[in-house]
Amino acid sequence: MEQTLTDSGWRGSPDVWLNAAYETLLDSGVDAVRIQTLSKKLNLARTSFYRSFEDREELLAALLARWREKNTGSILKQANAYADSLVEAILNVSDCWFNNEIFDSKFEFAIRSWAMQSPEILAEVHAADRARIRAIAEMFMRFGESEFAADVRARNIYLLQIGYISMQMSEDIALRMKRMPEYLKGFTGKPPKQKDLDRFFARHGITPEQMEAAHD
Repeated sequence: MEQTLTDSGWRGSPDVWLNAAYETLLDSGVDAVRIQTLSKKLNLARTSFYRSFEDREELLAALLARWREKNTGSILKQANAYADSLVEAILNVSDCWFNNEIFDSKFEFAIRSWAMQSPEILAEVHAADRARIRAIAEMFMRFGESEFAADVRARNIYLLQIGYISMQMSEDIALRMKRMPEYLKGFTGKPPKQKDLDRFFARHGITPEQMEAAHD
């Protein structure tokens, strides 16, 4: 007979409940993140939840904190990463859009969907947007752009990606990579150096042959 989590005497932990809440948020939205639903999902008694969180609101706050740390934190970190050139700096930020370990696009969509029904969460999202745009703008300013121009260029980069997420665009990664040189030219006004592109493509595991074969 298969041993259940409760049979084994395991009572869960904050991370277990939070991970279950995260998965439920992504799959079904915030309204489905309920203590009873999660207890059934985990095969744990509801009473064990209260050993980890005071109530559902504390669990939701923990979800929001995870999003801030993962997604906003990663953009700020990548925007401040060392770079020899502006193109390299932009590609550091672009790592967020191609690596789910750095930036979780599904989590981003779920939080923004939640914000559509909660003024408090919408305010959190707007604050995150401001912080992210500011970090990318400061990156441009480090390479000599004026504050105003840097803000506009930062918006070009950031709002493009948020558009991808909000529209749930499904696009082959090789095709997106194929478009990167033109995106970079638009972001900076100059064509990128091939060595910068080659490093970027290599760290995301995309070959020239894959890009050549990619099409709409």
